[in-house]
Amino acid sequence: MAQRASLAEDRFPENDTVTDFIAPDSVAERKDYFVRRDGIEYAGAHVLADLWGASRLDDIAHIEASLREVVETCGATLLHIHLHHFTENGGVSGVAVLAESHITVHTWPERDFAAFDIFMCGACDPAKAVPVLRRYFTPDHVQVGEHKRGMVG
Repeated sequence: MAQRASLAEDRFPENDTVTDFIAPDSVAERKDYFVRRDGIEYAGAHVLADLWGASRLDDIAHIEASLREVVETCGATLLHIHLHHFTENGGVSGVAVLAESHITVHTWPERDFAAFDIFMCGACDPAKAVPVLRRYFTPDHVQVGEHKRGMVG
């Protein structure tokens, strides 16, 4: 079983059961897609996930498939994916552009390390990306952090 960073214990469980992230009515009344949760209003959540001891980090088709599933699982709208495969080390860098923001990926296969940034606004839940990434890349260790972007007040 993969280890989890202490920051991830409550917010990013190994399964897809994330609750209370975004109030269901927070977007329905507004057109700017800001999020309201626990009395805080902000543009969106930016989840940073570092995967250590990960596999298939040089497989561009596998990485693209993972991004597509993350988008679907988080409830986002995919506009475009662009990935670049570096020939020197086999690493991959890229972005999935979303109507609700973006996902970026940078891999270092020679170190079994990948860095994912998942930024989403509106009713999307970027925390749901973490279990998908665990399944696709089977890391030994995952470090997860979350930052609220554009806090109001």
